[in-house]
Amino acid sequence: MALDALVTSERLNAVVGWVSVAMVTLWAVESILTGDLLWGGFSLLLAAVASLPALTTRDWLAMVPWPLPFSAAVAVIARATELSTETAGYLGVATLALLVVVELDVFTSVELGRRFAVAFGVLTTMAVEALWIVAQFYSDRWLGTDFLTTQTELQEDIVIVTVVGFALGALFFWYFERVESAGAVERSSDGVESR
Repeated sequence: MALDALVTSERLNAVVGWVSVAMVTLWAVESILTGDLLWGGFSLLLAAVASLPALTTRDWLAMVPWPLPFSAAVAVIARATELSTETAGYLGVATLALLVVVELDVFTSVELGRRFAVAFGVLTTMAVEALWIVAQFYSDRWLGTDFLTTQTELQEDIVIVTVVGFALGALFFWYFERVESAGAVERSSDGVESR
């Protein structure tokens, strides 16, 4: 089955991941060239974080499970095509936070239980959203954008991105409970890692 190969093949996982990162990078450059500097910079940050395991290990196969870079690509393309700019922002922030959590769990010696990883992902989503709000504030001030119009909208954004973080975290919890992803690090009881 093609879906089984997509989930278990390390090579296919990396190909889909790299294609997604390439799409994010292309749309980021397009955003920057059209003057959307803040979103373009955020998209480049998404691409850089998704590429980090491969860059640090110098192994192009070292890639997080493909749904994460794919959701980053969906968020960036939805924003760039103005399909759903608000939802794209929430998905982008939650994806960035979950990328960090999954990379910590899979590619470092940090061991996170699945439920804790979801909770940590939600907290990281809230932290990334706070940084995004600060970036929007300074973009409004220095670049003349109008991201932050009312305090009510700001508070709604915080609540919505938290809910999106929970939903995305729960989706990935379900995914990881049912699937042993390509590239996952297995840890034995004595702490020895193997692929």
